[in-house]
Amino acid sequence: MIAIGAVETHSIPLGVLSGDQMLKTAQVDLIEAQTTCPGKYIVIICGEVAAVRSSVQAGIEAAGETLVDSLVIPNIDERVVAAMAGACPADGVQAVGVLETFSLASCINGADAAVKAADVELIEVRLGRGMGGKSFFVVTGEVAAVEASIRAAEALSGMEGLIASRVVIPSPHPDLITALM
Repeated sequence: MIAIGAVETHSIPLGVLSGDQMLKTAQVDLIEAQTTCPGKYIVIICGEVAAVRSSVQAGIEAAGETLVDSLVIPNIDERVVAAMAGACPADGVQAVGVLETFSLASCINGADAAVKAADVELIEVRLGRGMGGKSFFVVTGEVAAVEASIRAAEALSGMEGLIASRVVIPSPHPDLITALM
């Protein structure tokens, strides 16, 4: 089973240290390690569940008091990883749902829950660049499915206080869809 893990810090040097410790602790692959706004750092890894768990724990310990958020998602939906790399095309859009979070890790976790909860397509997972540290994901599908997926993300344990805003737009204008991609 493949898992994804992330550690987010509000210190760039300790974020880099966390990433180093994560990669040295277990056999995992680095997906992303970078600065985000405002002066945060995120490290995202993938691998076998046990390896990801131990790597994330090492990252948390290295981050110390600078830890903003962390996560381990066993059996990550492959659409989440693809949407983190950039927008995925969608045809015949009936509704769009957008959920904005205050942390990068909570956004990844919410996106995974959303796509597993309902028959929706994940257009994008945008992680904290140029958004004051916030992140968001965009899903599309039938109105009821989009509503269900957004509700599932909101209902996740640990999301309390991390959701900035959310919206579901039935019959979005075609120019909006183009702008989202």
